[in-house]
Amino acid sequence: MDFSIIKIETFIPVKYVDVLREELNKVGALTIGGNYDNCMSYSMVKGSFRPLENANPFSGETNKLSIVDEAKVEFSAEYKLLKIVIDTIKRVHPYEVPVINVIPTLNIPL
Repeated sequence: MDFSIIKIETFIPVKYVDVLREELNKVGALTIGGNYDNCMSYSMVKGSFRPLENANPFSGETNKLSIVDEAKVEFSAEYKLLKIVIDTIKRVHPYEVPVINVIPTLNIPL
């Protein structure tokens, strides 16, 4: 099986979605088939978290549950771009520890 294409998803405050899209597009992560770029989607979700004692949260208070509006960003990219994609998300993302899910797919090559 060929897992050269991966699906990546992350959860980020909506005000960072456009910046993340621009930066991912700059590194070629949002190009499909050579003829389209900026290819990603996002949907609004609710996220929950509780910062523990040694956390340095972007929002919320230590030991208190927070429920926030977030954007779930999803896109497909070539596996060979994985490291630069993760580095880009971490650079743009405001959270101390962003969730980045990497899912192998059986899609045809981009």
